[in-house]
Amino acid sequence: MNLKAKCIPALLLVGALWLILAVWCWVRPSQETSLSERRKLAQLPDFTADAVLSASFMSEFETYTLDQFPFRDSFRAVKAATSLYVLGKKDNGGIYLSDGYAVKLEYPLNVSSVTSAMGKFEALYGTYMEGKNLKIYLSVVPDKGYFLSQKNGYPAMDYARLFSLMQHNLPFAEYIDISGCLQVTDYYKTDIHWRQEQITDVAQQLLKGMRVGEIDYENYTVVSANTPFYGVYYGQSGLPLKSETIRYLTSETLEACTVYNAETQQVGGIYDLERLNGRDPYEMFLSGACPVLIITNPNAAGRELVVFRDSFASSLIPLLLEKYAKITLVDTRYINSHLIGDYVTFENQDVLFLYSATVLNNSRSLK
Repeated sequence: MNLKAKCIPALLLVGALWLILAVWCWVRPSQETSLSERRKLAQLPDFTADAVLSASFMSEFETYTLDQFPFRDSFRAVKAATSLYVLGKKDNGGIYLSDGYAVKLEYPLNVSSVTSAMGKFEALYGTYMEGKNLKIYLSVVPDKGYFLSQKNGYPAMDYARLFSLMQHNLPFAEYIDISGCLQVTDYYKTDIHWRQEQITDVAQQLLKGMRVGEIDYENYTVVSANTPFYGVYYGQSGLPLKSETIRYLTSETLEACTVYNAETQQVGGIYDLERLNGRDPYEMFLSGACPVLIITNPNAAGRELVVFRDSFASSLIPLLLEKYAKITLVDTRYINSHLIGDYVTFENQDVLFLYSATVLNNSRSLK
């Protein structure tokens, strides 16, 4: 009897807690997006006879309750910390911590995906570039796992094979190796991307490989953004990682450049500082994801560059602008390849294929 009496307060407390959370879940307005995870959250499904009979309502309702649960981020943080620090798991949701860096496991090397990406590059070459007066180059951006995975006992993709496949199977493009210019400190700790202020040597390597000369970055000014930066891995890991600072380089040349967004048909600058307060502050570099961007530099000679790229190029390309009067960026994750000819006339240009190891290993996103 004594034992039952002792259990009653605990049961009442737990019951009251769950009742409060349940009521809160119904009363609290549904959240549209998760800023930490950078995704849309499930909304309350329509209650219809068809949905109930097909069981889709309960399935969607379960997803809705998980996404809209009160204090969801706090519970995710507790779960992640418990998994890593109490239960001794080496990663949480495929993300591990090493030397203060959050790293996503990218393993193994998906040769079929890399082969598919190369096939798409070959198709672009055959459709738009073959027989033209063009100088074509290719480079691969390694992710943080290249520096941290194997040395810390985590599975790592075969980067050497990836680089070799790209270098030796696309004979129309001259390969520029930038891996030796990089180290893990060139990347954000909480994000997948590299830090612009750290990659001037990468830019110099590309400029050297494309034979357009060097740029004196000593004349550039490094500006620190005031908004704390929490990268994509901050939300995905669920861990209470420290914020970082986005820094960007500017100069008279960059300030004079204009960027035309073919999707919105708007003209802006190299940096969109309003996006520092948005869902992904890294999108301040060339306004983030876009099918086609055309950058004009009024202070350069007539040389042009066309870049087939992913998001890593957004912070790199401004560092090349001093040598080009026009740079056109094409992201085939967001535009069908057969439409590229509407925006780019391939003639007497440099062409650079610049893609990260992560995109090449998951190339289904390339159209």
